[in-house]
Amino acid sequence: MTPRTTTRLLRIATFAACLVPLASLVADALTGGLGANPIEAGMNRLGWWTLFFLTAALVPTPLHELLGWKWPVRLRRMLGLFAFAYATTHFCWYVGLDKFFDVHDIAADVAKRRFQAVGFVAYLTLWPLALTSTAAAVRRLGFPRWKRIHRLAYVAAMLGVIHFVWRVKADLREPGLFAVALATLLLARVAIWSSRRRAGARRALPAP
Repeated sequence: MTPRTTTRLLRIATFAACLVPLASLVADALTGGLGANPIEAGMNRLGWWTLFFLTAALVPTPLHELLGWKWPVRLRRMLGLFAFAYATTHFCWYVGLDKFFDVHDIAADVAKRRFQAVGFVAYLTLWPLALTSTAAAVRRLGFPRWKRIHRLAYVAAMLGVIHFVWRVKADLREPGLFAVALATLLLARVAIWSSRRRAGARRALPAP
């Protein structure tokens, strides 16, 4: 099996796996498996998977930089786009099923509840990432500028964790796990940045 075929199969398998939570949600919604409050249950599931895929999309770069693994990088864009897709479904579920497209009620909710406000900002932060996710966008913006824009993924993830913490209030086990994972990824990026800076400083030293 050629590397190209392996990569293609890996992407197909990842794509199919990313659809499983949505398929499960649809199946439960159609069979009454979402419990006594299906709107809230569905919204919670979509929010959880949004944060999961967003966190997963941040993993490939440290794996490549620190361990030399190249194959996760090939899945990074797909994971990020699935994070955006689940976030959009989460938002539409809230707007359509929970608020029935009542703009005034939505605005009042966002103004009154801080977890709604930070969640809305997190969702808006994902838009520049999704709109510049193509290879054409990288060429148009230039890689350094594109890279700066895509650091917003960390901002979106942090806002997502805060949204989760403020949403659940009491049981912080799941948002705590996401917070630990995100902190670990941020420390890994700091380690990468420090290593590059030291390497640059050594190259800048005059030869003896």
